[in-house]
Amino acid sequence: MGPSKKATYRIRIQGHLEPSWSDRLADMTITQAYTAQKQPITIMVGMLDDQSALAGVLNTLHGINCNILTVENIDEGTLDQGK
Repeated sequence: MGPSKKATYRIRIQGHLEPSWSDRLADMTITQAYTAQKQPITIMVGMLDDQSALAGVLNTLHGINCNILTVENIDEGTLDQGK
């Protein structure tokens, strides 16, 4: 395994989280939205320094009882996967 590097993540949680939480969540951009079924969700996007920073964000969300729906490394979607 090589050294950790910065990556951009998108995290979706159930319910709405106020944008004021951004400073406690590694300055991720917080957007409130709704699913196609009209369920409230929060989408957070931001660049994190490494896996430890991601774990910190996820631990904070867990600590405030957020139901995490998805965690995506957006940068990986831009890699050439031989298609």
